Amino acid sequence: MFKAVLFDLDGVITDTAEYHFLAWQKLANEIGITIDRAFNEKLKGVSREDSLSRILAYGGKSDTFTADEFAALAKRKNDNYVEMIQAVSEKDVYPGILSLLQDLKAAGIKIALASASKNGPFLLAQMKLTSYFDAIADPAKVAASKPAPDIFIAAADGVGIDVADAIGIEDAEAGIAAIKAAHVLPVGVGSPDVLGHDIAIVPDTRDLTLDFLRNVWENK
Repeated sequence: MFKAVLFDLDGVITDTAEYHFLAWQKLANEIGITIDRAFNEKLKGVSREDSLSRILAYGGKSDTFTADEFAALAKRKNDNYVEMIQAVSEKDVYPGILSLLQDLKAAGIKIALASASKNGPFLLAQMKLTSYFDAIADPAKVAASKPAPDIFIAAADGVGIDVADAIGIEDAEAGIAAIKAAHVLPVGVGSPDVLGHDIAIVPDTRDLTLDFLRNVWENK
């Protein structure tokens, strides 16, 4: 039986992707770069700094800003985003997630957050979910962001569980790659065409139940 579940945040527990897109789009427009929703898909699950690097490369401006200016741009985006997410509340928790967290807790299974978002703790607090989490991996303290395995390894370490005894849940291609690289058992939320046909996938978070995860584990 698995001993821990490592959760991504955006697209698994709630959806702040729209806020991220609007904040990145606003920043990009300010520096003369136009991004659309299709391009935004490439930023899902990716850290703030790596996302900014991708936007600058896309707009042909990779060498335009100094390190200090780059940091200021990243902060400006985050300030916009934080302002937008003040309204996030319990009603924004995805269907099925609260009951899954409750069932995992009752079964004595450890729960950790493995999100690239530095605003993860704030969002969990806004949704009144903090008490369910035994650990929150700090993306600022890992060497590399998704698709590198670092954040999932840190999350497993945070709950004192070997990666071989954990399940990771993700909705982004970069996140699934990170879970695989960490040697954690992946479960995807979304489409097999995006996340792969070689892993267990649910189309909707309503299908993420303890029984489902047990079945995936037993048939891995």
